[in-house]
Formats: sequence, structure tokens, C-alpha cells
Amino acid sequence: MPRDVLLDAALACYVRRGIQATTLRDIAREADVTPAMLHYYFGDAGQLRETVIEDRLMPVFERIRAPLMTAAGDVPSLLRLFVDSVFEVVGEHPWLPPMWVREVVTEGGALRDLLITRLAPSLGQLLAARFQQAQAEGALNPALDPRLLMVSLIGLTMFPVAGAPIWRQVFSADALTMDDVRRHALVLLERGLELGDGKTLL
Repeated sequence: MPRDVLLDAALACYVRRGIQATTLRDIAREADVTPAMLHYYFGDAGQLRETVIEDRLMPVFERIRAPLMTAAGDVPSLLRLFVDSVFEVVGEHPWLPPMWVREVVTEGGALRDLLITRLAPSLGQLLAARFQQAQAEGALNPALDPRLLMVSLIGLTMFPVAGAPIWRQVFSADALTMDDVRRHALVLLERGLELGDGKTLL
């Protein structure tokens, strides 16, 4: 059996059951093989999990990270690139946002250390530095915290997609697509709430 089939089965189980709740027997059943075959290819459950991270998850994260690491231009272009990159990747891999919430945001998530040690130090710090530079140049609201702006970007992209089954039901909004969510995020970033009569929230 091709190794890729086993990795796809493992990822499907991780998405459906959670990484820590998935056993080798679950994955073997998903792939219609014996647990012994998984042991033959990957050793134990920990080694299989690391292989799935390297071969399946990291390439997906890299699709978002790579263009931002080398992006030039102003802050609006950078923000659009971030939002567009996230939604492009999520469109191809709809399992990513719910897995993000379960395995990164939730306490004890199996991928939190991956975010802290491998993803956030490069991308998060780079974008925060770019935002801080834009503030110094007068091109970005100085009242914003550059670090929390990065957090807000995640909140405007990953979380609405992960929560789509809930808000679509609450608002009877089945007609709203992920492209509508993408445009909403860009409008909110560009113009905010545009509160009338000079009113502010602070």
C-alpha cells in the first residue's frame, strides 16, 4: 500500500477525532490495513504523528507563510496578501481551521508547541515588525498594538471559517460563501466600522 494513503488516513482521523484521541487502530481501520502495517512504515504512533506534521501539515502552513516572508510593499498590500493566502489555502484544505482551533488554540492541543517554536517566531514576529515600522512612518494607526494586529488577522480569517457551521445556522446564512467572509475581513481591515458622527469606542 502506498505510504501516502496511510498518511491521508491518519490526517483524516486527526481531523475527525483529534490528534491525541486517535489511535493506530483507528488509522488502520480508516486505511483498511492492519496496525502491523502502520508499525512497519512508521514505527509507533508518535513517529506517525511527526510524519503527518512534516509531510501534510507543514507544507500547508508554508503555503501561507512563504509569500509573506518575502513580500514587499505597503501594509494594505501585506494585509491583503495574508487574508488572500489564508482563504486560498483553506479553500483547498477546509480541515485546517477546525484543526487549528482544536490543536493550537485549545489548552493541551497537540500542535501548540509547533506554533510557538516553528511558525510564530518567524511569521508573527516579522509581520509585527512590519506593522511597527509602518506606524513609525505614519502609515498605520499608532494606537494599534502591532502584536495584537497579528492576532486580529487570525481572528478575522481562521475563526470565522472554523465557526461557519454555527453562524450559518444562527443567522440562516447558508448562502454566504468563504469568499464573502474573505471580503468582509478585508473591508473591516480597510475601513473598520466607520462609526458616524465622530463617535468612538474609546
